[in-house]
Amino acid sequence: MKIKNLLRTSALCFLVISCSSDDSPELPDQNENPSTETMYFPPSNSDVWETKSISALGWHQDKVQDLLTYLETKNSKSFIILQNGRIVMENYFSGHTSTTPWYWASAGKTLTSTVTGIAEQEGFLNINNKVSDYIGTGWTSEPLAKENLITCKNLLTMTSGLDDSLGDVVSPANLQYKADAGTRWAYHNVYVKLQDVVAAATNQTWSQYFNIKLRDKIGMTGNWVQSGNNSVYWSTTRSMARFGLMALNNGNWNGTQIINSNYFQSATNTSQNINLAYGYLWWLNGKSSYHLPQTQIQFNGKLIPSAPDDMFCALGKNDQKIYVVPSKKLVIIRMGDAADNVNLALSDFDNTLWQKINAVIN
Repeated sequence: MKIKNLLRTSALCFLVISCSSDDSPELPDQNENPSTETMYFPPSNSDVWETKSISALGWHQDKVQDLLTYLETKNSKSFIILQNGRIVMENYFSGHTSTTPWYWASAGKTLTSTVTGIAEQEGFLNINNKVSDYIGTGWTSEPLAKENLITCKNLLTMTSGLDDSLGDVVSPANLQYKADAGTRWAYHNVYVKLQDVVAAATNQTWSQYFNIKLRDKIGMTGNWVQSGNNSVYWSTTRSMARFGLMALNNGNWNGTQIINSNYFQSATNTSQNINLAYGYLWWLNGKSSYHLPQTQIQFNGKLIPSAPDDMFCALGKNDQKIYVVPSKKLVIIRMGDAADNVNLALSDFDNTLWQKINAVIN
């Protein structure tokens, strides 16, 4: 067990990237049964957002303070729970506010996954085609025959076969052969080449296409900011919650299908037979085993044991979180600094946090 925990901690270290209430007007609670009430979507052109009280849901108000204390102790900046789209909890810590932007880190991989799917549904690309069809050959230092094995889907599923031990730079010199595409799962920054694929296929910049096709349609704010070798998304917590709400509704936003539902179902289910807990840049709970970055070891059991089995999630460096739970109609957001002063996107923090969330909601 000690060896397993050490390996888990070591692997996770490589995974890229006074509490207050929100001051927006609180609307009257909706008193329908939460299992039958309609899904709510906030207006895309307004920050007004309907709320639902903990008492109306029958949740445990006496457990809330323990959850908030834990979040504050663990360096959180913001926390939101949506149930059926309505805000049940919205809390900010250490001077962070509802209008303060923060980075998504690798939780933003799910944005790339979604926009790639949008580009496919519009006929600009096919994820089963090789990457070089869109950005030309020589984007790796692999032999051409091996490079041509790498499809867009391989980038979505982390099965490019490229050597993941060479760092985050995605220049050709750093993209070297390790195995044939599709035969090895390894967490690799090469997924960002999908942004180049989308830009080339649509003849727009990545940011332009993202803003028009996703951000603006669901009322998000925020921008892509260059950080080292990555373009990292920064937004408010509510913008992250909007994306989570769209994900909860299988890619639909208030009656408009933003991303093809079949693609989104594929994105949030097991995408290959090596790491069962990985979709198209989404992490999946409830599987019988999982892999973690920088190790080829298979760990048995669920990704986050205390969380619901049907949960899928976006996980980023320093514990940026989007948890989506279809069975409970929940979206939960956590932004902040690293919970335990280490750069983990998945750690014991997730499991303990879910234990405290469960105490409130169950």
